[in-house]
Amino acid sequence: MRWLFALLLVPHLAQAEILAGTGANLRVLDKMTGVVSDYDLATGSSQSQGRLTVQLDECRYPSDLPTGEAYAHLTILDSDRAEPAFKGWMVASSPALSALDNPRYDVWVLRCDLPG
Repeated sequence: MRWLFALLLVPHLAQAEILAGTGANLRVLDKMTGVVSDYDLATGSSQSQGRLTVQLDECRYPSDLPTGEAYAHLTILDSDRAEPAFKGWMVASSPALSALDNPRYDVWVLRCDLPG
């Protein structure tokens, strides 16, 4: 999975520096109820919805497109499972490349929070 993230970064590395955000905006869809919730998480913090707890480990963005692209490293826990339901990078512009596989919930990265 790391090689996939590296391949996604290659075009941006040639064009712009990759910077760390202070947090990220995430969207969670409960497919059973149709409820969509947006969360603003600081790096290192977590948010729970139903059985899921989403922790933001890091968010990165290209300096030339700060609000148009985001790469977030997430750890998603499901209270029904012993191991994480997801642990890895999600890409805002291509959410299907590395998605949470859960019958009830979808999680997307929208953007990184910019410093300052």
